[in-house]
Amino acid sequence: MYEIIAFYVFSALVIGFFLIAVLSKNALYSMSALAGGMVFIAGFFFLLDAEFIGVVQIVVYTGSVMALYAFGMMFFDTTRDVKENISSKKLIYTLSIASAILILVVLGAPIVVKDTSASFLASGELSNAHMIGRVLFREYLVVFELAAVMLLTAMIAGIVLVSKRMNTDKETK
Repeated sequence: MYEIIAFYVFSALVIGFFLIAVLSKNALYSMSALAGGMVFIAGFFFLLDAEFIGVVQIVVYTGSVMALYAFGMMFFDTTRDVKENISSKKLIYTLSIASAILILVVLGAPIVVKDTSASFLASGELSNAHMIGRVLFREYLVVFELAAVMLLTAMIAGIVLVSKRMNTDKETK
């Protein structure tokens, strides 16, 4: 029962956030909604007991959206104020309270539902994250570390290239 409720909640949130991302006229609102939608997509993986893929979803895809967010802040004029016309404050308060109650129900449901993960681990089998961790850090540790160094090098190179471009843009002005 808990999984069904959480599935529908995550589905509604993902669809809502992606609709905001598509229909919003403000680029920063769109990117914020896109990042929020990516985080809620990770909720589906957590419901399927694929914790590692859920964390990868948050770190990799939401991280890439946040990089897009940073580039959007650099390229768009974010210094000007956005005037928002709120026609109904009662609607906003009602939605805020309803979402707070919904979050409490989703987070409180595992306490009520019987916890099966402890019996799964007590039976001698490892969870998904433990199995991936053992394989990753025992058999593929060197490859994992090399990939991390390559990503770090690419990130530093990207920062250096952007800073050089920004310095040449300042000199031409």
